[in-house]
Amino acid sequence: MILAFYLEGCPYCRQARKALEELTAQEKKYQGIRIDWVEENQHPEISDKYDYYRVPCMFVNNNKIYEARPGESYDECRLNVRKVLDEELNSKS
Repeated sequence: MILAFYLEGCPYCRQARKALEELTAQEKKYQGIRIDWVEENQHPEISDKYDYYRVPCMFVNNNKIYEARPGESYDECRLNVRKVLDEELNSKS
């Protein structure tokens, strides 16, 4: 399972969701992967347990795989989201 932290109104979080939609539409192997999205302000009891600074931030099996960085391009984001999805698939095999 992927655990993803985000903030409402965050442009990088919107970018990551767009990348996720594109990747799952283009590649069947990514369809059906479960992602639990946690809005960090609404659920500090969850987000406080994880070590990250920026959103979006994605964990696979409690390992941080992707944390956005300021100025990140859409292409960089998309590559990182793909890396998260691949890590999740690899953890199942």
